[in-house]
Amino acid sequence: MSEDKLTAKQRFKLKHFIKELEQPRGRHTELISVYIPAGYDMNKITNHLFQEQGTASNIKSKATKDNVITGLEKMMQHLKLYSKTPKNGLAVFSGNVSEREGQQDFKVWSIEPPVPLKQRLYRCDKEFVVEPLREQIDDVNAYGLVVLDKREGNVALLKGKTIIPLKKAQSAVPGKTRAGGQSSKRFERLREGAAKEFFKKMADMMKEEFLMNQELKGIIVGGPGHTKNEFVDGNYITDQLKQKIIALKDLSYTGEFGLQELLDKSDDVLSEEEVIEEKKLMQKFFNLLAKQPGMVNYGLEQVMDDIKMGVVEIVMLSEELDDNTIAEFEKEAEKLGSEVMMISTDTREGVQLRDLGKVAAILRYEVQR
Repeated sequence: MSEDKLTAKQRFKLKHFIKELEQPRGRHTELISVYIPAGYDMNKITNHLFQEQGTASNIKSKATKDNVITGLEKMMQHLKLYSKTPKNGLAVFSGNVSEREGQQDFKVWSIEPPVPLKQRLYRCDKEFVVEPLREQIDDVNAYGLVVLDKREGNVALLKGKTIIPLKKAQSAVPGKTRAGGQSSKRFERLREGAAKEFFKKMADMMKEEFLMNQELKGIIVGGPGHTKNEFVDGNYITDQLKQKIIALKDLSYTGEFGLQELLDKSDDVLSEEEVIEEKKLMQKFFNLLAKQPGMVNYGLEQVMDDIKMGVVEIVMLSEELDDNTIAEFEKEAEKLGSEVMMISTDTREGVQLRDLGKVAAILRYEVQR
């Protein structure tokens, strides 16, 4: 297993840690987030926090000042638990999380992330900064981004929250104002022909960049007006790629601004993707259970026996299992190349898995029982 490949247990724990940190909201910029990179001197961080505590005494609002100073004090006390910076660095969060104004409920969270931290960060804000942690979850997946209108188009890859530009193209579609002497019909034929050539060029770029990308989870297409719909609905994109298109988004821009706008408008789609993947996998399991029961199994002992026999392709573990059980299944699954998927209880299918015994498997081949 590569060092930057998260195990199912690591993804599960980090995902829930982030979810907990996303709940508190400060009334002012009083929630403190600190990221300490791998190999960084912990003493330097403590000294920095002490200096920030002195600076905080200048804050005009007494409530905000008290919350920041106390939050920093709690964080410094917590950091005394560490004689040195952990191997992968440390993310620490502190603040007054009381929901009632005027009351105090200070909490401190810390985590050594599964992937080494490369950035140092100190920030006071109305919410905790969790983006660097979220990217460690998202980086295992990639999404294709395509923005276009009839003037230009861009193809890019999204890894975590990082947009990686791949290719761009300019179209030869003439503007809507026709030159003197041209009939309107001939001019429209020229425009249509140039648009088709441009669409073919964009589709070829998508094929070159996305078709063989095994990490690609989906493609999002965006752009101003109806051009994106003409492109997707026409016979330009291969069926294999068209099936990967998960959303069309209306944009105001193309180019690099358009790619960023597409990312900003796709948070809803990307957050739902993981749940959709879980649902599809569990639906496949239940379909096989009904039609080819020899292709699946469920229950703690039954699935563990199948894993040890080497017949399991994918094992699904409910998020309600305890950490030790998850670790045991991961260890055995890794030995013979079985894939492990954590399944939440956010869906009906996830609840069914929980009620089945919290463990299920899709097998590599049919097993007679």
